[in-house]
Amino acid sequence: MDRLVVASNNAGKLREIAEILSPLEITLVPQSSLGVPEAEEPHDTFVENALAKARHAARISGLPALADDSGICVRALAGEPGVHSARFAGEPRSDERNNRHLIERLAGRDDRSAHYCCVMVLMRHGDDPEPLIADGRWYGEIVDVPRGEGGFGYDPHFLLPALGRTAAELSAGEKHAISHRGQALRRLVEILRADG
Repeated sequence: MDRLVVASNNAGKLREIAEILSPLEITLVPQSSLGVPEAEEPHDTFVENALAKARHAARISGLPALADDSGICVRALAGEPGVHSARFAGEPRSDERNNRHLIERLAGRDDRSAHYCCVMVLMRHGDDPEPLIADGRWYGEIVDVPRGEGGFGYDPHFLLPALGRTAAELSAGEKHAISHRGQALRRLVEILRADG
């Protein structure tokens, strides 16, 4: 496998995936460069949406496809925004509006625990009956005041208590080493290597 279509148009995700997978020497091709439109994400679970996106990209491109579905799950909100993280505040998508909506929803709540979840799916072809699936979770808590300039999404509000910093205050290398996406991608690499 020397070329892999990445089923995402999210610049932050594409950058992270490329940086983490760079040692594999696989050429990553964003789906948009092949004219692959975004897949529908109608499901209520990360794994179902990731499977739908990978299958869609593989079938249209004719290449192996990698997709992830990820988001932030907040305990006080019964797991919301979850699979709706990118559109939590509605359309058009906006990190700023999503973060504002999250902080508004948490007003007056003491429990600020949250975790990022990422499910990565690799399909060798559009009808692959054995997609490779790996996941990762990254635990922290939500803070009202954003901190840091790095990352994307909810990162400025996602505090890592053990480090005393938000995800947006980490360097790219620090984030990749511990993030949900980094965990999932490293597990996927292990599966790929074992699979031959």
